[in-house]
Amino acid sequence: MIVIALYNLKGGVGKTASCVNFAYLAAKEGYKTLLWDIDPQGSTSFYYKAKPKTHPGIKKLISKDANLENVIMATEFDHLDIIPADNSARSFDVMVEEMKSSKNRLKSVLKQFDGEYDFVFIDCPPGFSALSENIFSAADIVLMPIIPTTLSVRTYNMVKDYFKEKDIDSNKMMCFFTMTDLRKNMHNEIMEQLYKDKKFFQNYIPYLSDVEKMGIHRQPIEAFARSSYAANCYRELWTEITEGVLE
Repeated sequence: MIVIALYNLKGGVGKTASCVNFAYLAAKEGYKTLLWDIDPQGSTSFYYKAKPKTHPGIKKLISKDANLENVIMATEFDHLDIIPADNSARSFDVMVEEMKSSKNRLKSVLKQFDGEYDFVFIDCPPGFSALSENIFSAADIVLMPIIPTTLSVRTYNMVKDYFKEKDIDSNKMMCFFTMTDLRKNMHNEIMEQLYKDKKFFQNYIPYLSDVEKMGIHRQPIEAFARSSYAANCYRELWTEITEGVLE
């Protein structure tokens, strides 16, 4: 089982759109896939039309003996299940507080899925917290979408420094460019600069209207616009990621 956390220190970088599309592509390839929406905004759950069936309480959900079976929902797509977000701010605060007791709490909860799922994708909230440290510990890959702008480069360097400070394996961090516009000199220059850092995949996601239309269709791009350039970009990037992950 491979755990992939879609994360960035800042919001608005295409993290959720990428998480939704990568999980769909993994499932389409026949991999048994679980998508856990931990971001309190619940956008991943919105795209998959998923609302929690029950409210077991966030403490029970992340306790040592947690049984997540009753909160997992099937999506309309084969091989793809989801744990929807509990978008209560209070629940999110409780989750962060509970994670302070151990940076391995989330990792131990996810162990119950080993052998049941091939991939687990986590849509993470932005920022640094006890929860993010738990996510970094549990994940095999921390996949970061980066917009090629000065501020995004700054946050990328901050995350690298955080990994070093917390003694987290930096090899977990893998990055790709998103919301890219090659007509802009700054985007080209920053991409050229950061490609020298071997953490970046060569394929990238351009700034495209079909990505925004996901909110209208409430589906991954592949499901409503398979022949589009956006869908092709995600397929090519996912292929590159799996080549790096499954080699």
